[in-house]
Amino acid sequence: MGQGRSGYRVVRQMPTRWHDNDIYGHLNNTVHYQLFDTAVNGHLMDLGVLDPTKDDTVFWVVESGCRYLAPIAFPDAVTAGLRVAHLGASSVRYEIALYAGDGESPSAEGVFVHVCVSRTSRRAVPIPAAIRAVLEAMRT
Repeated sequence: MGQGRSGYRVVRQMPTRWHDNDIYGHLNNTVHYQLFDTAVNGHLMDLGVLDPTKDDTVFWVVESGCRYLAPIAFPDAVTAGLRVAHLGASSVRYEIALYAGDGESPSAEGVFVHVCVSRTSRRAVPIPAAIRAVLEAMRT
């Protein structure tokens, strides 16, 4: 990873909240994962290709990771950079960077792996064509 904002196909703005800060005065490490999840799913939902309450398929997180590079704290706005590093038949690996304010260097870099599963059988299934098209456009 290690690229500036221009290295990401999708950029999303997200606010931080008062309760995101921990006793040390910066975002608790768990909040970074919530921001990753919000950025990925929010992008798919905004484009109308994902409705997690009604679709026949859903995405499960099977792997995630984060490198913390610099603190983020409320009231910083966060920008998430998203891109697809790998796209398989039923899985997708996202790379995500979180930027505090207007900074060009990421405050955190993460990976997030989704597997597409049938809502009823809970088994892996191919990623639907509409979602695959969006993910292809996000590939690096």
